Parts: sequence; structure tokens; C-alpha cells
Amino acid sequence: MEYRQFGRSGLKVPALSLGTGTFGGSNEFFQRWGQTDVAEASRMVDLCLDAGVNFFDTADIYSQGASEEILGQALKGKRDRALISTKATFPMGEGPNDKGSSRYHLVRACEASLRRLGTDHIDVYFMHGFDALTPVDETLRALDDLVRAGKIGYIGASNFSGWQLMKALGTSERYGLARYVAYQGYYSLVGRHYEWELMPLGLDQGVALMVWSPLGWGRLTGKIRRGANTSGRIAAGGAEGGPPVADEALFRIVDVLDELAAETGRSVAQVALNWLLSRPTVANIVVGARNEEQLKQNLGAVGWSLDPAQVARLDAASQETPIYPYWHQKGFDERNPKPTTW
Repeated sequence: MEYRQFGRSGLKVPALSLGTGTFGGSNEFFQRWGQTDVAEASRMVDLCLDAGVNFFDTADIYSQGASEEILGQALKGKRDRALISTKATFPMGEGPNDKGSSRYHLVRACEASLRRLGTDHIDVYFMHGFDALTPVDETLRALDDLVRAGKIGYIGASNFSGWQLMKALGTSERYGLARYVAYQGYYSLVGRHYEWELMPLGLDQGVALMVWSPLGWGRLTGKIRRGANTSGRIAAGGAEGGPPVADEALFRIVDVLDELAAETGRSVAQVALNWLLSRPTVANIVVGARNEEQLKQNLGAVGWSLDPAQVARLDAASQETPIYPYWHQKGFDERNPKPTTW
């Protein structure tokens, strides 16, 4: 397993981590993701640890805490071998303070996650979304206190826009508070918007990317092709919550993935994941799996590399005209270079 620097921190993380959104399935929405129980979760955790994947990602909102509980039970006796990331901000109750990134909510949310996970510390704690009603310094001071108390190792942001992340980084610098070292965001061959602003920001500020939904809500698993019936998560409504992808754009990308899978002897999903591992700022890819077989397939994305010509073919197939002002900035590349081709 390859290990990478986690942003502007001393932490090393594996190139892959296991996303545990499939653990639990306690409501209709998360049932579409998966319904992994403790027994299967334990087997999957062991598979990961044996492969050098010692990073496990969850969130309090995943199955309303059931994902954290199952992960905690699966890691019993193995906690010292693992890194855990979890998240807070989204609603965990009906009360007005059961959501957001206020000091009031974050302290309680962190303590609740620690109890469910059965641990005394969280290695990486992400703000799951930006809370515009809470002052940025209030959020960061609360997180800084949790870091100083030893309950959190590092902090990260997820699903922020560029200006929101930059405002937080500036606030941390101004007041000497804990700093977001990683950004957890959506990035895939069918969703490259991260490259337009957040990737240049990450390079400039030393913020690592932890990729969620790297297979585009299951569109790049190899089950969807021209003229083929969809199956699996997408057919079961698993694309809910994600952006639409035009069929022709998807098929154009899958056509190239099919070609490269034949050339490399790898699966379509492994090629799609390997492409991501070659991108700037990417420190870790969160892979999900509904069962052990899917997990084994995803683990095959590391230990080899696409060659530059193959990467270029995927770049071309997935290229999209950026929105303003990024298309305009592209015309001044000599003074405004981009980290990757558009």
C-alpha cells in the first residue's frame, strides 16, 4: 500500500480508505448504499488492515449513528492499528441546536461520536458542510479546544466552496487556531469541477484531498455501458443526492475506460480509481463496498499506474468546459497556470 502526506501535516495516510456509509442501512436513504452488519464489517476491516488500508471514514449522520457504532465494534481490539475520520454538522435530531457547526453542537457531536465509536480520540474530524450562521472563528475555536484536549488529532472540511475554505484557513492563521489539513470532496471522471478552484487552492495552501464517491455514484463500476441495462446501486436509486450526468458524456468516458481495462488487464472501476490517484492534491480515495468481493476489487486500484498517454485519453474523454471565470482565466495560462489540463 502506498502512503501519502496528509496535507500540511505530519500524518501519513494510505492511498485508499474504507468508507463506511454502507454500514447499517437504518433508513430508506442509506439502505440504497448498503446494509452491512457487524459480522461483515469486521471481515471487511480485517481485509483492509491486511492490505495496509488502515484508514476508515464515517460520519455521525450515516444511518443516524449506526455506521459509527458498527465501525467501532468492528475495530474492537484493533483501534491502535487504525485511523478513523468522522464528520459533524448535519442534523442529528429535531432540536434547533442538533445541527450546524456551533460550539454548542460540535462539542456534543464529538462526544457522541466518541461514544458510538468506542474510542477516546478521533484522528480526523471533518465539518461535513459549511455553516453560514455560525461565525467561522467560533467553529475553529471549538475544534481547536477539542484538538488541545486530545479528542481530535486533525481537522478537515468537506463540501465547502473555495471562498469558505480560504476564509477558514485565513481565520486559523490569524488567531493561531487548528487548521484544516484536508478537504473531503467529490471528484471523479464524471465530475471534475473540483479542479476549477478547489484544486488550485489545495496546492497553494497545502490542503490534501480525500475523495468521496470516486466512481460517480456507481456510474463507473463497469455495469453501465451503451445499450446495457443498469444494475446495482444506480438502478436502486443510489444516484439520489448527486448531480445528473448526461448519458452521452458518461458513455464517452466508459468507452475509454473499457479500452484501458482491456489494455491493462484491470477492471473499469480499478482504472477509474487509478486515474484519480494520479491527480494533484489527491492524498486518499474513500472506497465504498457493499460486500467483501467489491472491497477486494477496489483494493486492486493500487500498486500499478496508467501511463501518461492513457491518462491523457481519459482526460480528453472527460474534459468539460469550465464555468466563468475559469474559462476566462484559462486564456492567461502563462501567468495563471493550472495544476491539470482542462
